[in-house]
Amino acid sequence: MRGNPEVVDYLNMLIGGELAARDQYLIHSRMYEDWGLNKIFERIDHEMQEEASHADALIRRVLFLEGTPNMNRDDIETGKDVVSCLKADLKLEYHVREKLAQGVKLCEEKGDYVSRDMLRQQMSDTEEDHTYWLEKQIRLIELIGLQNYIQSQM
Repeated sequence: MRGNPEVVDYLNMLIGGELAARDQYLIHSRMYEDWGLNKIFERIDHEMQEEASHADALIRRVLFLEGTPNMNRDDIETGKDVVSCLKADLKLEYHVREKLAQGVKLCEEKGDYVSRDMLRQQMSDTEEDHTYWLEKQIRLIELIGLQNYIQSQM
């Protein structure tokens, strides 16, 4: 099925963001694992897998719309410690959320309701799961202190 070229181009741009999120979560999860922070490692590893599934869904949709997926990922920001990793991931999620919202609007305008619904689901994952959890971790660090937070993640 031939898709709207603007929608296909936009979906391709979103692939780059999801691939970047996947790779950023991958490096951060492995850093947490190396630091012995097994609880946060498991959560961020799970987030990495979800980002990979988001990229997969976008790739499949681009192919269905007879486009060629663009596999160039956006830049990533690798943290140096627990706080900078969490903040970098939250910054990325805010960026992805904004791009998804714009994509929902474009799909609506172009009458591609299947792509719109897919992006709305990804936006729900981003807002209600990824972003919320990251915001909560940063608040916990502020409330209980970094050392207590790190101890809770061992």
